[in-house]
Amino acid sequence: MSENSGNKPETDLMKMLSEFRMPGMPDVEALAAAQRRNLEALSAANRVALEGAQAVARRHMEILQSSMTEMTEAMRAFGTQESPQAKAARQAEMLKAAYEKAVANMKEVADLIQKSNQEALALLNKRFTEAMDEVKSLMGRQG
Repeated sequence: MSENSGNKPETDLMKMLSEFRMPGMPDVEALAAAQRRNLEALSAANRVALEGAQAVARRHMEILQSSMTEMTEAMRAFGTQESPQAKAARQAEMLKAAYEKAVANMKEVADLIQKSNQEALALLNKRFTEAMDEVKSLMGRQG
């Protein structure tokens, strides 16, 4: 845009704009479909996570009910006429069994949570990989 060209500034601007190349417009339909699949994958992952949380809550309730039943039975057992040594030995056995069961229950609940998280993450990872392939495909069509 030199002043010596004799052209008006508007003409120079129009010439410059006409030479400017816009990148090809992406396929709007394909982008909308990809976004819909992204939302479906997110929804599926949320559903898996919710189902996992519900399973954990159900299992917690089962564990609590079982623990209450066992505690009631243990209290009844302590009402029997036994020697102090026998009661102490039985109490030690019950404490050991209760501890082992509590550890097993905690592991079971942790495994349920981990499984649910893995399933949800696998859904999201699969969709992310598909989305990246879609982007590559769309970019390839424009080039």
